[in-house]
Amino acid sequence: MTALTSASPFADIRRVISEMPEADLVSVEAVRGRDRFLTKPPGSLGRLEEIVEWLAAWQRKSRPAIMRPLVTVFAGNHGVTARGVSPYPASVTQQMLDNFGAGGAAINQICKTFDIGFKAYDLALDLPTGDITVEAAMDEKTCVGTMAFGMEAIGGGHDLVAIGEMGIGNTTISAAIYAALYGGDTAHWVGRGTGVDDEGLKRKIAAVETALALHKAHLNDPLEVLRRLGGREIAAMAGVILAARMERIPVVIDGYVATAAAAILHAVDPHTLDHCMAGHVSAEGAHRDVLNRLGKKPILDLGMRLGEGSGAALAIGVIKAAAACHDGMATFGEAKVDDRAD
Repeated sequence: MTALTSASPFADIRRVISEMPEADLVSVEAVRGRDRFLTKPPGSLGRLEEIVEWLAAWQRKSRPAIMRPLVTVFAGNHGVTARGVSPYPASVTQQMLDNFGAGGAAINQICKTFDIGFKAYDLALDLPTGDITVEAAMDEKTCVGTMAFGMEAIGGGHDLVAIGEMGIGNTTISAAIYAALYGGDTAHWVGRGTGVDDEGLKRKIAAVETALALHKAHLNDPLEVLRRLGGREIAAMAGVILAARMERIPVVIDGYVATAAAAILHAVDPHTLDHCMAGHVSAEGAHRDVLNRLGKKPILDLGMRLGEGSGAALAIGVIKAAAACHDGMATFGEAKVDDRAD
């Protein structure tokens, strides 16, 4: 993985992006060649076949496999919670992180079901980011340092990585990022998050509008959008995406908040997400709209909006099944089944 220096932090990130490896099309062709002889009609497994090609392209294997998948969840706190944008206090972020550690959250059960590794990270919860309605969330050094932390989180020989998050207030942060990147009516990007009432929703919209006005002069640069309006968990997830690309590891993106990290990188260079798939489409906010803008068709659509990597982890179950079908199915010759008549 390309090392970061301290001389010009954002310049380092742009350099990493400029050095991204490309997909391995030879492995994709090998997958297609084998698929032709598997005991099924061509195309009959639908998107599962597409998923196997995607795995092959980034694992650089003609017979891709998922042996060591990992879900990474990053937890961060946000100064904007003081604006009444969530029905829950910021203390819940730490409490949920403790719940992850005790194995009591939904993500723990999903990872256990599909034999997926799980790691959760405390991103300085006792030091919330700046309140974006009055100041930048982070300075450049903090932002890039947190991205670098995310880059280090995928070590250990993993062959598939999913990104997820936990952070009271981070749906407000994500809405601000989307509004900054895509414009339009602010209310379009703002959802109810953990369940704010109508007055709470008005406060969320007002907070985003105030933040956009305050930082307006700097929002033409996606990395500035990240540091001014984002959060540590979003910066860390962006770091995971970049590091995984450099290591040729396919990535599964979770929901509304996780996709904000992907949207930042896509705005810098759309090709930064070539190795990524959307695990699911969230019921939160305008997530479906964002995925359309990113050109990502979600694997699952279950009406979920939990976060914590839960939708991405469920999608890994589908991805594992896709790889297993391609690798384990017999060919027509092996099974002594007649192939199509030419």
